[in-house]
Amino acid sequence: MFTGIIEELGEVVSLERAGEAWRLTVRGPLAVSDAGHGDSIAVNGLCLTVVEQTADSFTADVMQVSVDMSTLADRSAGDRVNLERAAALGSRLGGHIVQGHIDGTARVVAVSDGDGQRTVRFGLDPALAHLVVRKGSIAVDGVSLTVSAVSEAAEAEQWFEVSLIPETLVATTLGALAEGDRANIETDIVARHVERMLQREGR
Repeated sequence: MFTGIIEELGEVVSLERAGEAWRLTVRGPLAVSDAGHGDSIAVNGLCLTVVEQTADSFTADVMQVSVDMSTLADRSAGDRVNLERAAALGSRLGGHIVQGHIDGTARVVAVSDGDGQRTVRFGLDPALAHLVVRKGSIAVDGVSLTVSAVSEAAEAEQWFEVSLIPETLVATTLGALAEGDRANIETDIVARHVERMLQREGR
């Protein structure tokens, strides 16, 4: 489990095919400072398992389905990525409960700067629209954010907005997002469980 509070901006060292999967190596001295084989580290919101490590980097195997569902294939050596170690039992939950199991990607459709903040609007898959609510939580590239606005159900195009403070812009990769870029998104796990219960009750 993660909290969506990014600990470090890592750097992609390599991303290569390894049989039917992929092998990703990321430089992240803080992330590996207390990591061991089999530990979980979130990379841009994807929960990955450490299979090899050095003093300042780690390697993880990534299944093809994870590559297909995410923006990972867009990454190349030198790109920055958001890193977060798995939450320790008893640690503060600074963001919200994030599993590292993304729902897919969303594309930036608009970026606007305001007084001390930047608002980013993402197009939203209609299949996920009912799981995203104003003032609810959402993880974008692994960053815990509060939804500041959502489209009305009747609108032809579904979207949601987040407002990014200066700290988020410099401490994560979100500050580099521009119109047309894609990001990994994970909806709130509570909303997903409620949806499942309602389905079982036939509502």
